Amino acid sequence: MSKGWFLLLGIVIWQIGSWAFAPARPPPSIPEGDGRAFGSSEKYLVEGREKQRQSTIKALDMPWGSRCSGDDREQFISGLNEYYYHRQNQTETYPQTFGKAGADYIATQWSKTDDQRIDRLTQEAYAKGYLKPSDFSGAAAKMVATVIKSERVTGKGCKG
Repeated sequence: MSKGWFLLLGIVIWQIGSWAFAPARPPPSIPEGDGRAFGSSEKYLVEGREKQRQSTIKALDMPWGSRCSGDDREQFISGLNEYYYHRQNQTETYPQTFGKAGADYIATQWSKTDDQRIDRLTQEAYAKGYLKPSDFSGAAAKMVATVIKSERVTGKGCKG
């Protein structure tokens, strides 16, 4: 073998070794932000959150028997999916955009009495077998998983 191959092999081994033993990157920190907790369009987002709550409560107030099939099932899951999607999305993006002030602000915004009621009714629907985590996707699935993590399915709901 020529010296060039040994040099190339040495460089490859050095590169692999530096990747393997490099220190782990620290987790990203919450940005400082500019002191604002939200942007100029927040008025509309506050109104939107209230409309989402009312729409979700309407979905959760549907009769139990209508939640299992057809258009009613789609309406039930869609109402929850939309609410939990926006809640998870804002919970992630406000801290990224506005720092700690945004994180604190949005946590308060999604902790209203109606939000607690929605969580409680979602937990109840899950426990009774009327919804499952696979009914949701993306950001909504993350938030639903958090909401129902301590619940056990004890009812048959839509299974029979």
